This record gives sequence, C-alpha cells and structure tokens, in this order.
Amino acid sequence: MYRFLLTRQWVILTLFAIALIPTMAWLGFWQLHRHDHRQALNQVIEASLAAPPVPVESLTSVGGEVAHDDIYRRVTAEGRFDTAHELVVRRRTNADDRIGYHVLTPFVTNDGKVLLVNRGWVPSPTSQSAFPKIPAPPSGDLTITGRLMQDQTTAASGIKNVKGLPDRQIMLINSEQVGALLRDRGAPSASAVLGGYVELTAPVPGGGSPEPVPSPKEDTSWIGVDDINLPYAIQWWLFAACVPVGWLILVRRELRDRAGRAQEEPAREESAPAAV
Repeated sequence: MYRFLLTRQWVILTLFAIALIPTMAWLGFWQLHRHDHRQALNQVIEASLAAPPVPVESLTSVGGEVAHDDIYRRVTAEGRFDTAHELVVRRRTNADDRIGYHVLTPFVTNDGKVLLVNRGWVPSPTSQSAFPKIPAPPSGDLTITGRLMQDQTTAASGIKNVKGLPDRQIMLINSEQVGALLRDRGAPSASAVLGGYVELTAPVPGGGSPEPVPSPKEDTSWIGVDDINLPYAIQWWLFAACVPVGWLILVRRELRDRAGRAQEEPAREESAPAAV
C-alpha cells in the first residue's frame, strides 16, 4: 500500500520535509536567542541611564575597551575640544531618517588624554566630498557629560569600513582607527586615545546644531519596544510542527487517490465493449 513512498518523487519530498524540520527549529531558537539578547541589553541600558555620572577614566582607559555592562553609562570629562582635528562619520541618520553625518570631535582632557566625542548629527552638503559646515562647540575649559559607547566595528554594526574616503571623513567610530588617523595628522595627545567614545548630552549645542544623538528612551527601536523576535521564534516552531502534519496529509490524499483509481479500473473493464 505504501510502496509509492519509494518512488523518486516521494523520496525527494520526504527528504525535503525531514530537512525542513530541524532547519525551522534552529531558526526558532535563533530568534529566541536574539530576543534574550535584546532583553538583556535593555536591562543594561536602563541600569546605565539610571546610574549617576562617573568620570570617564573610571570606565575606560587608553587603548582599552568599554565593558558591555557599561554601555550608555553617563560619564563626565574635563578639558577642551580640539576642533582642528574634527572628523565626520558618513551615512548617519537623524530622528527624521535624513542621511547626514555625525560630528566626531576629539576632547583633550586635563591630564592630556583624548576622548572621542560624538557631538551629534548635521546634514550632508551638496557635494559628498565636501566637508560640512559644523557649528563650533564651546571654547576653553569645560566639563562635558555623555553616554559611553563601545568602539564601532563592521561585525557589530554591519557598516563596511570603506577606504579612500574624502579628507576628514570616516565610516566607523573606532578609537584605535581614529587614533591612528589623528597621529597621522599630528594631533596633540593622539597616542593617548581612550577606548570607546561618548555621545554628548551636555552642554547642549546652541541653536540645536549639531542635533544631539537620541537617547534610547527617545529612540524606541534601540530598547526593543517593538521586539518581534519572540513571535518569530514561535512562528518558526509552528512551521516545524506543521511539516510532518502536512506530509501525513499528502500521504493520506495519495492513498485515497490510489484507492479511487483502483476501484475505477474494474468498472472501466466491465463497461468496455467486447472484442469482435
């Protein structure tokens, strides 16, 4: 009765169904892992934003790395901006999804170290090779506050680190790479760049430009309010469960069709005219 399962068509269909089940189950666990990672990140961000500001050098060091649990932690630094060696980060969007640049300004601390500061977003000039007009930050000695961030990498961000860009333009905020660029440009204290960078929150830019980088509380996509990974995980597991059910339905349909054809054969033979 089930010999048809050994035909080429059914063997291929069965093998395909067998392969689909673990694949869909794995996709479900992958989505669940992303959900768990997002939830853990949300907890880190909420704890960091609720914590009081601390000196930046208590959480990072020259050539060091920012710990995962310290991202978005509010930090302070005392010193002055070095606008002569300011850079811009290409292909960044603002709250209205307009494409422009992030302004990256070295901040030389009172003890001679360099902290990379993302001062916010500015629109792109007409020419992609031109350096945009950027409002100057406050001059002289001051205290800044910002959210501490890890160095950006292609693996984490998906942004390709394109080479051969116009002068003073970069794709990723990476303290090691920016430090090498600053040394090539003869920036003071370029050999003492602190790991990571900060998103400036205070002092607030005059006139609203550069536009400050939104905090996670303002940008809900960062904190997973619309987290769809868990529903996707359940969806993949339901698909995996439906595969054997669908296979059984097809087998039963094939059995009914074959049984129907078997019953029709004798009827056709009896109704056929006898040979003369």
